[in-house]
Order: sequence, then C-alpha cells, then structure tokens
Amino acid sequence: MKVVIGIIGGSGIDDPDIIENREEVEVETPFGKTSDCLIKGTIKGVDCILLARHGKKHTISPTNVNFRANLWALKNLGCTHILVTTACGSLQEDKKPGEIVILDQFIDRTQKRVQTFYDGEHDEFRGILHLPLHEPFCPHTSKILQTSAKTLNIDHHNTGTMLSIEGPRFSSRAESKLFHSWGADCINMTTVPEVILAKELGICYAALALVTDYDSWRDKGEHVSVEGVLSIMKGNAMKAKKILCDAIPQIGQQDWTAILQANTSLVKNSTML
Repeated sequence: MKVVIGIIGGSGIDDPDIIENREEVEVETPFGKTSDCLIKGTIKGVDCILLARHGKKHTISPTNVNFRANLWALKNLGCTHILVTTACGSLQEDKKPGEIVILDQFIDRTQKRVQTFYDGEHDEFRGILHLPLHEPFCPHTSKILQTSAKTLNIDHHNTGTMLSIEGPRFSSRAESKLFHSWGADCINMTTVPEVILAKELGICYAALALVTDYDSWRDKGEHVSVEGVLSIMKGNAMKAKKILCDAIPQIGQQDWTAILQANTSLVKNSTML
C-alpha cells in the first residue's frame, strides 16, 4: 500500500518550503472549504501534502477551523498518515517551554465543534459510529517520531495528554489550576476534533506538541501571552521540522497494510447501521 503523508502545520510550521516539487491543489469537499489550498510534493522522496490549519496568514480562529473539510480532503488525496504540529502550553512543571511532547491521549473541553463525519447528513458516512478512543493517536507512527527526536537529541517527552479548550482566549488562572490538578500535560485549542476525525477515516495520526509557555496555573513566573508564545515558537518550529524530515522517510519505508486494514476494520465494526 502506497504511503502518502499529510502534514497539518499549526503555528510556526505551515511553511511550504519543507515540501519539494510543490503543487497547489484545491479540493471541494462535502463539508465546505479547507483552511487553505493543499500543497502536494515530496519530502526525501515520500509523497506528502501540507495544509496550514489556520490558513497561510493564520486568519482562522480555532473554533472556525473546518476540521472535517481538512481531514476529508487529505484522505481524498490518498493520505494514509497525518503528522501534525500544535503549539501548546504546559500544565506540568516537567514539560518545559522549548520542549516537544509526542501525544498519546487527550481530554476534550471544547464546546462548539462537530466531532464526527457520521452526522446523518452525508451518504458516504452512514449510520452512527461509536468509535473506541482508548488509543486515539497511532502508536506505531508516534514511535517513529520518538525515535527521530531521540536520534536528533531534541528535548522531548514520549507521551503526553493534551487538554483541548475552545479558545480563542487563554484559560483563567482558576481554570488552568483545575486542568493542572487533573494531571493533563499540555493545553491547546486544536487537537479535538482533529484526532477523532482522523481516526474515523482510518488514518494513522500522530502529533508533535510544541511547548511555548506554562499557561497560567503557576503562582510565580510569567503567564501565557501572545508575545511569549511567539518568542519560543520559532525555535520549536525548527526542531519539529527536523523531526518530521527524519521520520517521514522511515514511515515511507515501512509496510503499513495490516495497520491500515485494522484501522478500517475498527471503524466498520463500530458503526451501527
């Protein structure tokens, strides 16, 4: 089975320069417009498709990202894998700004987002899908990201729980302290429903969370701000690009047939018609 890797770039890593042989493609979807045009090309000989989650000029608020259109378009163009980056705040002392967390779990605190393709309105997605999500991120793909980060000597954490809030505002101190007490590792505004929709499509999805700040749960030190996030983001983006460029050829060399078939079977067996 041919491997095609979608890359959804969040803040700081939606630069098409990482793609060679670039070609811009617009995809019509049953769910409306994607965040931006999709950029097809290759990275070290592996077919890749880049999409800027918030648009090229970062004009789309987290709530208004058309997650279903984005994921459907990538699947329609043949993506077997999706690697994403996401800026995030740290909710635990050991997750330091400048480090990368390879996610394996999430907590959903969003409020306004459609989280399924199976909404009863599209013939392609018939029935009700009761999707098991004990393992939302692809462990096989995440393992390759972990290995690349270690090989490159980049400070990272092999696992982590992301708490996704609605945004676009940051948390109050009381909220941040509550989320800290729950034991979540990081906080952002975009993992949900992106990871869920990828799972519904049978795609191997893995995420690099780029820590930029300590949110606002700490009694001492600076609290999260746009200025602080941007000052850390450039360095984080360079680290993430290095990991992606190292991991992508490794992903492309493996046979994913059995894993992708298992993903498809999970969705089929969880759908009530």
